[in-house]
Formats: sequence, C-alpha cells, structure tokens
Amino acid sequence: MTRGDSTGGCIFCLAADAPASSDSLIVFKASTCYVILNLYPYNNGHLMVVPYRHAATLGDLSNAELGEVGLLTQRAEAALTEAYRPHGFNVGINLGKAAGAGVLEHLHVHVVPRWNGDTNFTTVVGDMRVLPENLGDSAARLRPIFARLNSR
Repeated sequence: MTRGDSTGGCIFCLAADAPASSDSLIVFKASTCYVILNLYPYNNGHLMVVPYRHAATLGDLSNAELGEVGLLTQRAEAALTEAYRPHGFNVGINLGKAAGAGVLEHLHVHVVPRWNGDTNFTTVVGDMRVLPENLGDSAARLRPIFARLNSR
C-alpha cells in the first residue's frame, strides 16, 4: 500500500493507515484500494471505493488502481444488493470543487443504494439525514459479504 504525497490531513489517507478495529468504517481492503462506509451517508450502506494512493483524478491512477476501483465498485454493488436489496444505485465520482467534491485531492467512488420512495430529498431540503441503521451495524453486515465475494 503506497501513498502519494498528501498533506497528512487527508481523511482517506488517515483512514487507510488507521489500525484495523471493529469500529473502523472500512469494510474491505484490497491491494491498491479499499471500501469504506461514508461517515455522512445519504442512505444506509453508502459506500466509497478509495485508492490507497493519494490521487486526485482518474488520469492519475495506474492501470492496476483503475482496474481495482472498477472491480471493487462492482463488488460494492453486489454486496449492497445482497445486504439491503435496494431498488437502484447512484454511483459516481465528484472531481473538483465545481463538481461537488468534498475531498478535492483524493479520488473516491460513491456507491449509494436507493429505494423507491426513500427519504433522500430530506438531505437537500431539511439539512438532516434519516438512517435507521447505525454505521457499526452496517459495517458488521457488509464485511462478511465482501470477504466471501473476494474469495471467489
């Protein structure tokens, strides 16, 4: 796991370097990327696929990193489908401030499960989140699924 130049304060670099624990939001670690629950999720199971290396754009990624981002995004979709049975997904990358990136210098892919009639609009109009499951329970639900998907 190599890291690029970071300011030392990057939340994704810090999360990847933190010791493994049951209260970690990381649900799966691969060779060049990891999968983590969003600390401020739009819905239950809101995951992010993050390269270990501090890279700002898709063009900054190596072929191996780009391939693993795609593979883990695919596995995130499969794991969330099994765990939550959503009706659909929002999958996206916000590159740059104008695109809404919260962390400008460390690319990450959002994988957000969606349900018909979910309360996602509340985030926009009410400045609040509605999540019936806490993040620790989400992590415990998703970790064994990722482990099984990776063993295939």
